Amino acid sequence: MNKPKGKLFVISAPSGAGKSSLIQKILKNSSNIELSISATTRLPRDGEEEGKHYFFMKDDEFNKLKSENAFIEHALVHNYQYATLRSYIQERLDEGISIICDIDVQGYVQIKQASIDHVSIFIIPPSLEELKNRLIKRGSDSDAVIRTRLKNAKEELKFAEEFDYRILNEDYDLAYKDIKDIVIDGKSIDNRDKINLKILRDMLS
Repeated sequence: MNKPKGKLFVISAPSGAGKSSLIQKILKNSSNIELSISATTRLPRDGEEEGKHYFFMKDDEFNKLKSENAFIEHALVHNYQYATLRSYIQERLDEGISIICDIDVQGYVQIKQASIDHVSIFIIPPSLEELKNRLIKRGSDSDAVIRTRLKNAKEELKFAEEFDYRILNEDYDLAYKDIKDIVIDGKSIDNRDKINLKILRDMLS
């Protein structure tokens, strides 16, 4: 009997919306869901392992693969290239492992155009004011960086309607239940998504 294929989940959010903690809890509570491993042209940092943290590549190898359409998305970040290998994703899905791509909206747009089945989720904050408060409480960014993150958040939120689902991270437990319903249990959250979509539109109006 053939093993059922895994699914690809693409999850995006503005900085401070709580995406990372929700993803980590999903990974902790499921044995057949993994976080995608990216290819990168930067050098390994202390403790990073090839094939576990990243696929490390030279620029010429990376560029050759990019020209061959071997990536489902790619980006330039701080002068280094990053990407998601199509072959790696397909191999894991064929093995029955579901993959979460934690990615920005530009990467999501590329994946959407890459002819690979996926389910997309956008994590939204309760309000831009609450997002600002969370960034301030985090205490890791200067005022200038926080202003930039908020400006970027407004642009990113405009893409949220293009995703399959929107999850409101106001109450962490409810947000986790919603993401668990989709990713682990394979359920729809259509009714809550409609409510969250209205909250998103009000936030942007």
